[in-house]
Amino acid sequence: MGDEIIIRRARPEDITAVADIEAVSFPDPWSAGILADTLTYFQKTFFVATYRGLVIGFIAGGLEDTGEEIYGHICNLAVAGSFRKKGVGKLLVQREEHQFAIELASGVQLEVRLSNYAAQQFYRKIGYREVFHIDRYYANGEDAVVMMKWFRF
Repeated sequence: MGDEIIIRRARPEDITAVADIEAVSFPDPWSAGILADTLTYFQKTFFVATYRGLVIGFIAGGLEDTGEEIYGHICNLAVAGSFRKKGVGKLLVQREEHQFAIELASGVQLEVRLSNYAAQQFYRKIGYREVFHIDRYYANGEDAVVMMKWFRF
């Protein structure tokens, strides 16, 4: 299956499939409109994974400039249920990290639900470390774990 997975930049026609994956992946999913706006704003850093032409996952992120440092921010990542635990998420994150590095980011930040142990474990396995928590970050009042990965050049 690995040879048939293609990671490419997202296109407007992908938004329906991305929104469908989003809807079944999160308790408070982004709407198709928000995803479309994200694609408009972050064209260079919004990618999809396809398998035999079908969108099976996506990652959306952007660059943030603190004035002292530029870093990438993974805002959203989801993979269709039947393709989870098959390396698709890792491929998407690697492509996003590559793009961030091209854009001269020194690292990547993301937020994950405190209760989402599987996601936290996934990110730890690929080099992310917990740096702090944000109280009541999510719409339902759940806390977020902020994780970061620093690039070594």
